Amino acid sequence: MSGNLWLEIEQRMRGQLNLARRPVAVTFLEAPPQGVARFDGTEPSGCSFWRLAAEGRTFYTVPENHFNCAVGAYTHNIPLSAERQSETEATLKMMFDLGYVRPEEVPQIPRLAKAPAAILYAPLGDTPATPSVALFSCKPAAAMLLNEAAMRAGKSAGMPPLGRPTCMALPASMAHGAVMSLGCIGNRVYTGLAEDELYLVIRGTDLAAVSEALAVIRSANAALTSYARGRREQLSTI
Repeated sequence: MSGNLWLEIEQRMRGQLNLARRPVAVTFLEAPPQGVARFDGTEPSGCSFWRLAAEGRTFYTVPENHFNCAVGAYTHNIPLSAERQSETEATLKMMFDLGYVRPEEVPQIPRLAKAPAAILYAPLGDTPATPSVALFSCKPAAAMLLNEAAMRAGKSAGMPPLGRPTCMALPASMAHGAVMSLGCIGNRVYTGLAEDELYLVIRGTDLAAVSEALAVIRSANAALTSYARGRREQLSTI
């Protein structure tokens, strides 16, 4: 699919969902992409790169760019050095001691099947490659529509909303289909995700089908809004 078509899908879905942020395309690669700038700098988390892409930047990272994020390195199957591994263990111990997560939950967290050589981040409409997944930051009403569109298109994972860590939604979506994530406190701090926002994560290969289904779902919801309002006016007696 060409960049123009990704832009068309982004513009259509942003308009239908009234999204404040641009959807982010994330592509896991076996080699660095040609013609794309490598990320130069540091960030505290893997999901911080989502924020940069939503702001309009297109770039790629390599595994060492993710070493500051113990949890993100785990979900992305990125091996760490011995020093960094000890930091990961310290981070996990802190989370265990706080009661934030239990040790037996860690093996159940979805992970990529193998470590990527590079990860491409871009606004959906600017991505030069077919995304592995696209991330949509949504208000609940928009998330409802997008979730219903994924179901109509037969592209939903059919899973309950995911919780912490937010980044596990990427491998979960790649393996099973569209998923909803309620986010986690780290992600909200690092990305600026608002208290009244959550994520829908959709496989790149499913975007066209979900986008087409969204038009039907939006029209159906508009009709059902009028229907429900009429019933409320007619049948509410208190």
